[in-house]
Amino acid sequence: MKNWFAANRRLFGLLAVLLPLAGLLVFVALRAGPLAAVPVTVATVESQALAPALFGIGTVEARYTHRIGPTFAGRVATVAVQPGDAVRAGQVVGEMDPIDLDERLVAQEAGLRRAEANVLAAQAQVREVGARRSFADAQATRYARLLQSNSVSSEAAAGKRQEADAAAAAHQAATAGTEAAKQELSRLRAERDALRAQRANLRLMAPVDGLVVRRDADPGTTVVAGQAVVEIVEPASVWIHARFDQQRATGLAAGLPAQIVLRSRAGEFIDGTVVRVEPLADAVTEEVIAKIGFAQPPARLPPLGELAELTVALPALPARPLVPNAAVQRVEGRLGVWVVDGTRDLRFVPLRLGAADLDGRVQVLDGLDGGERVVVYSHKPLKAGSRIEVVERIAGVAP
Repeated sequence: MKNWFAANRRLFGLLAVLLPLAGLLVFVALRAGPLAAVPVTVATVESQALAPALFGIGTVEARYTHRIGPTFAGRVATVAVQPGDAVRAGQVVGEMDPIDLDERLVAQEAGLRRAEANVLAAQAQVREVGARRSFADAQATRYARLLQSNSVSSEAAAGKRQEADAAAAAHQAATAGTEAAKQELSRLRAERDALRAQRANLRLMAPVDGLVVRRDADPGTTVVAGQAVVEIVEPASVWIHARFDQQRATGLAAGLPAQIVLRSRAGEFIDGTVVRVEPLADAVTEEVIAKIGFAQPPARLPPLGELAELTVALPALPARPLVPNAAVQRVEGRLGVWVVDGTRDLRFVPLRLGAADLDGRVQVLDGLDGGERVVVYSHKPLKAGSRIEVVERIAGVAP
């Protein structure tokens, strides 16, 4: 026996080294290797009321934009404003080249004065012919009485009657001529007024109090009818064109309070209100479109097109079980959470989820009753049968 131990001394020495090493490898495998328990943090499911909120992105727009330009083609003569200028209603912001319109107005005024003189002449003629008619009528009446007493011949009486009829016809013609002169005067006045309106229309005026945001033409530029020379917006009409995820937009309605954070004013929260929810959604991006108005017009107007972050407070929901949004996982195509039974038993529970708030909590409509412990964070992906170790926090994960 002694000889056997002496012969196998080297074997025993090797076993004395390998056995502790194997034990160390098993210990490392159980503690830090593939067989090690996965560190997880857990949270207890509680039933609470939820005040959901909706987050979205939008751009600053103006509800009312006025594009000021000519009503017919022409050349720009002057532009009196620059982008950023404040204007008042009725202020002239530019003018078109009148070309020969001023000369045409002078000619029209001369024609009007001549037509007025023609009316006066026609009226004087009516009075003159009227006097002759009255005299002729009187003479015809007198001769008719003399004829009855045989003081004049019938031929003389007929001649006076003829003179009276001719005077009546002349009076009728003079009256018609006066009416024609008046109609001609009215026509010339209408043409003169049209030219004046056309001349006044060459002045480009601001229709409202506003702010100039664009200047699209300079003096000398030829523009067509309807082309904008200057663009003006009403500061009080500025709002946010917002977009929200359709899946989370349940409950979004006009009148809900909102918080606006402009990209140029990070950290500054501006009160707002949902003005309306558009009836037409974006089918490509799967977003609901809404208009968010400022509770008070900004003292300093933000640039149109600036990005803004929006948070809309949705109506409060009744108490239901809540789980952290980070605890929700997708396993084999189903949404759910990993529930810890006892200290180490792990099972996946599919859930039907509802609304969420901005604190990272989501309502459970079906699947949990409350009181369960669910895995919030894990050191690596979990699966059925995974060994876990509940810890306070995991390194590298925010508490």
